[in-house]
Amino acid sequence: MNARLPAVLALALLAAAVSASRADDFGGGPQYPYKVPLGLKAPSVPDDDPVTDAKVALGKRLYFDKRLSRDGTVSCATCHDPNRGWTDDAPVSTGIKGQHGTRSAPTVLNAAYMDAQFWDGRAASLEEQAKGPIENPVEMGFTHKEAAARIAGVKGYAPYFKAAFGDDRVDIDRIVQAIATFERTVLTGDSPYDRWEAGDKTAMSASAVRGFDLFNDPKKTDCAFCHSGFNFSDSDYHNLGVGLDKKKPDLGRFVVTKDPKDWGAFKTPTLRNLKDTAPYMHDGSEKTLRQVVEFYNRGGRKNPHLDGRIRPLHLTKRQVDDLVAFLGALNGDEVKVAPPALPE
Repeated sequence: MNARLPAVLALALLAAAVSASRADDFGGGPQYPYKVPLGLKAPSVPDDDPVTDAKVALGKRLYFDKRLSRDGTVSCATCHDPNRGWTDDAPVSTGIKGQHGTRSAPTVLNAAYMDAQFWDGRAASLEEQAKGPIENPVEMGFTHKEAAARIAGVKGYAPYFKAAFGDDRVDIDRIVQAIATFERTVLTGDSPYDRWEAGDKTAMSASAVRGFDLFNDPKKTDCAFCHSGFNFSDSDYHNLGVGLDKKKPDLGRFVVTKDPKDWGAFKTPTLRNLKDTAPYMHDGSEKTLRQVVEFYNRGGRKNPHLDGRIRPLHLTKRQVDDLVAFLGALNGDEVKVAPPALPE
């Protein structure tokens, strides 16, 4: 730093560097061997779970394999379907024996950029997240030991495990490492917004540009405070009042931390490819993007723990239209993946 800078200015520049959004702070680099779409950065990769072609190939097969569920009816792709925005187009998901969960399935798109997984952040990594549904009695209904034994019993998987890990041993940690590695390749970018941001000023409509300005205006909407960074999420938890009018409300992050500040708070989702991931909110209570914007325009749903930044916005119809147009301009790569042939 230039020593001639006034001390106050020097400190301000240092503070600005330190306070850069954590949503933008991903190492990536040589650990992530694939090109990422326009507008994104390379995801960070755990040191003990490097990304390789062989592991992606294995993880892709496991992701689509219903044999990971007790009755052979549910795979990861059942609730996180590539043809449905990597979710399931339902307010809540359906597991084995037709059982229903209590939350809408989050999209896998750009999940690699989240600090933690699930709406309440109870899993610290994609690997840990992949373990959850397998043992959940409502979702896949297995134990980890049983699931690993079933996959180990499929002889056709042996060469895939050997290629990915050096030998054909099957255990739950290798299963979820492969699934997580595949999920780290499910990235969406190159949207009209990204092309506009890169210099193509014809990529977004005039309405979407006005929506962008509204989105980033702290005095008017302050949307960008929570939906920050290139993935449009701060990976943090906020109480909007969603579902808190129910007789037995879902208390979200509070169930994990027991901290009163987390009462009724849920993780900020990415805003990318929203057109493919309806319905919205953790309970699927809003069917359209317009309904979501109107929910925020009303100031959410009042409750004792409502996030302090949630307030009535007093937007006009045109302003609502503009925000919806901007959100639509975040629709980029659809990331279609066909189910692979499964080992026998």
